[in-house]
This record gives sequence, structure tokens and C-alpha cells, in this order.
Amino acid sequence: SCTALVDHWRQRTAQAEARSREIEIRHRISEADRKHTEAILHSLRDAVLVTDSFNEVMMANEAAGELLGFNAAEAGHQPVDRLLDDEVLLGLIKDTREVSNLGARKHVEHVIGEDTENPRTFEVTLSCLPGGDDRVAGVVTILHDISRDKEISALKTDFVSKASHELRTPLSSIRAYIEMLLDGEATDEDSRREFYEIIQNEANRLARLIDSMLNISRMEAGIIQVERTEVDFVEVADEILEVMHPQADEKKISLNRKSGPEKFVAEADRDMMYQVMLNLVSNAIKYTPEGGRITITIENDEAARSVLVTVADTGLGIPPDAIDKLFQKFYRIENYKRVAKGTGLGLNLVKHIVETVHSGQIGVKSKLGMGSKFWFSIPYTYMGADATRRDSREAKGKFNVRINAQSAGS
Repeated sequence: SCTALVDHWRQRTAQAEARSREIEIRHRISEADRKHTEAILHSLRDAVLVTDSFNEVMMANEAAGELLGFNAAEAGHQPVDRLLDDEVLLGLIKDTREVSNLGARKHVEHVIGEDTENPRTFEVTLSCLPGGDDRVAGVVTILHDISRDKEISALKTDFVSKASHELRTPLSSIRAYIEMLLDGEATDEDSRREFYEIIQNEANRLARLIDSMLNISRMEAGIIQVERTEVDFVEVADEILEVMHPQADEKKISLNRKSGPEKFVAEADRDMMYQVMLNLVSNAIKYTPEGGRITITIENDEAARSVLVTVADTGLGIPPDAIDKLFQKFYRIENYKRVAKGTGLGLNLVKHIVETVHSGQIGVKSKLGMGSKFWFSIPYTYMGADATRRDSREAKGKFNVRINAQSAGS
């Protein structure tokens, strides 16, 4: 009947409208999911590139665009080989898309910008997007920057290699003199005393080296125990002068502090400030010929709101090509190795104390054959918020300071 036909038409219309609403809801959900996914992708530091089975870009985050040189917002549905000129990366995506195993995941190290001044190493992870009928619907490519990890690994390897060499030297000397004592080569009391003193000096050298390595490692990790107080730099300098005068007198070196106000105060760890000044003065004595002059100057740098300490000498000076390397671990000027012994860690330790722990500055001015002027500045008030500032003492190493003159230096 006509009524039944109308009812049937209405029912079909209602079903069609319901289906249309369902499709619209699914589309909105799908669009919301996509936007949500895109928001997550764009928040990632890693570069993410998603391509489909036709090798066109489905999705790419801003990090991928910045790294690979395209506009991520306009990359959708463009062939990936038009956007990228990295043949290695394109080959990796192609190989992954053509695999038969949907669960396959590939991890590859890849260098981007190899011919530039700043090459970067990435861990590239490629995995398949599953589609219908067990087919590959696309490829997800993630590039994670591991340049810093590689650099740290290389530095650790270099550090261990150099540290092993430095540790071996005093150990070999100690072993040799102990063997001579056991073999009875020291036939009189004077010889035995000389051997004992050499063994003691080498043992002290070994202890200094270990202390320096531990202190530097703790500072780099931010787990050094720092006891900040108001430090009077004039008082510290005068203590250094008293301790180091015998060494200076042996070489007829004039060692003094330029007179000025009675106090220059900043918030710092006193033991560390002592170590910094001790190291700089000790080095100045080592590399200043007999009859030279060393002057400690302390003043306020009002512009920088810091105490400025300068140790100037009339010594050998530093070659221009060595200035930039001077504060590196284990670095020693080749021509000066015969002038004085050292570990090559002292100035690196000093740099960490001043810059890493105290947010200060350190530097050097020098002319070959005319002497050097080392300086460092410490802010009046510490304003940092790094790990060394925490008052808690858990998992923190104590700073090892050696306060006798013979143990100072680099």
C-alpha cells in the first residue's frame, strides 16, 4: 500500500541519515586522532617521517623538516624523493617498504651533513606500517640525534687512554725503586733514604692524579659537594703566599700580592678557591726562570659584580697555538714537559671549579718569552641553579684539596 511504501521510504531515509551521521562522527574522530597524533609528533625532538606505499609523505613533524630541509606543513602527499636529497636515507626507506616481514624493524647509524663543518650522527629506526592483506601500507622513519653520545663516548675512551698512561708512569717508577731496594742495590742509609723519598714523591703524584680525576668527574656529573660561604680572597691569597714562598725562594723568585683594600669577598667554596689560586701560583713558579717575579692582584669588577683575581708572572710565556688547548684534560705544552713535571689536569680542574661550580670566568693572556697573566672572576653572589647548588649531601663526593706546596700544580 501507499502508506507502507512511505513508511519504508522514511525508514530507509532514517537509516541513510544515521549512516551519514556515523560516517561524519568517524571522520571527526579520525580527524581528531590525526590532529592528536600530529600534535604529539610535532612535540618530539626526534625527526619523524611517515611515508605510504606509494612513497608519498603521509605525515612529517617540524623536526624532520628542519633536519632534512623541507616545509613539514606542505609535505603531505608529496613524493619523498622530491623532498629529500639524501640518497642513503631514501634507500633505507625503499628497502624497508619492500620487505616481506611486516614486523621487521631496522636500526642504522647515519651521518647527516658529513661534508659540512657540523656533521651529526643519527640512529635511524625504520618500521613498517601494516595494511590490509598483510601488505606494507607505509614506513615510519625516526631519526634520533646521537652526536653528543658519540662525542662523550670518544671523550671517555680518550680520557681512559690518557689516564692509564699517566697512572702507569708513577707506578712504574715506584715498582722499579722497590725492586732495587729488594735486590739490595741501596747499600747505605743515604741511598735507601733517597729511594724512599722518590717512592714517596711518586706515590704523592699518583694520589694527586687520582684526586684530580675524581674531582673533575664529580664536577662534570654535578655531584660534587659544595660548601658556599663568604670567602675573603685576600686572606686566601696570603695563605698561598706563605705556603709557596719556600718554593719561590729556591728559584730567587719575587712572590707578592699587590696591596689594596683589606677584603674582597664573594660567595664561594673556600677550599676550591684555595685550590685554584694554589694551582695558578704553583704553575707560575714552575715556568718562571730564576730571578723572576710573580704578582697576585685582587680587585672588584663592579661591572660584572665579581671578584677578579690575576696571577701574573715574568716566565716563559705560552705559544699562541697552545692558548686554546691549555685548559683541556691532560694537555701539556710539548716543549715545556722537560721544564716541570705535571699531570695536565690542574688547569682543567681549575676551569671546572671556576666555570662549572661557581658560574665564573677564567682566561689567560700571554706573550712567548714575556710571561703570562692568568685571571679568574667569581660573582659576588652565586645565582646558579645547577646540581652543585643543592644542599642535600646524598651521593655527593667531597672535594679533595691538597694544601701542601709540593702537591700543587698541573
